[in-house]
Amino acid sequence: MPTQSPGPAHQRATWFTTTEWSVILAAANSKDPGAQEALASLCHIYWHPIYAYIRRRGYQRENAQDLTQGFFTQLLEKKHLKAARSDRGRFRSFLLASVKNYLANEWDREQAQKRGGGKFAISLDFDGAEAVWIEPVDPVTPESIFERRWALTTLTQVMDQLRKEMIQSGHEARFVHLRGFLTGEDTGLQYKQVADELKMSEGAVRVTVHRLRHRFGGLLRREVARTIHDPKKVEDEIRYLFAAIDS
Repeated sequence: MPTQSPGPAHQRATWFTTTEWSVILAAANSKDPGAQEALASLCHIYWHPIYAYIRRRGYQRENAQDLTQGFFTQLLEKKHLKAARSDRGRFRSFLLASVKNYLANEWDREQAQKRGGGKFAISLDFDGAEAVWIEPVDPVTPESIFERRWALTTLTQVMDQLRKEMIQSGHEARFVHLRGFLTGEDTGLQYKQVADELKMSEGAVRVTVHRLRHRFGGLLRREVARTIHDPKKVEDEIRYLFAAIDS
């Protein structure tokens, strides 16, 4: 994984000056609509780990769907932003603590049957989430399920961003053939095979892969920066992501 992010220094500074999570924390006790919209945006991306967590807690599909929808409906009400304290510097930590509190103290089964429809409710693709849900056969904890799903969601989000950029630049075929080089191991034979398929030289493929990895690393840092309060902790969070996937 590259250690440099793409673009001029002033662009990188812009990424890390004001993150969405910083906006939410700063406006927790105000009436700033920007904070609510930022929270809704992050929730729309990172709801899947919450659903996986609830499923691993033993709730069946329909109940887990109700609880997930209810949790985010409640969270997206302005008054619940007050729980977002600066000592919870990571959005994932805030969400996990919030859903534990939600399940333990605030909602009973009757309330869980009520699907939210408030102003900031988000549409959740439960069928898609259930399609990738596999009941763990080992004694993995709900917390570890949450952490791993969070890491995979982040990487998927970044990969989707890179794919859109490649499509916009007219290089979708390159992305399709080269995406496997971005996070996994590769061999010279694989480079040669891809070069033949893309009608490029092997050297050109290697250069393209290097550039894609560089861009992937930059997009990953930008995505991670959206979810932490302290920009200095971006690299620590990235190391956590890969550790969570490997665990």
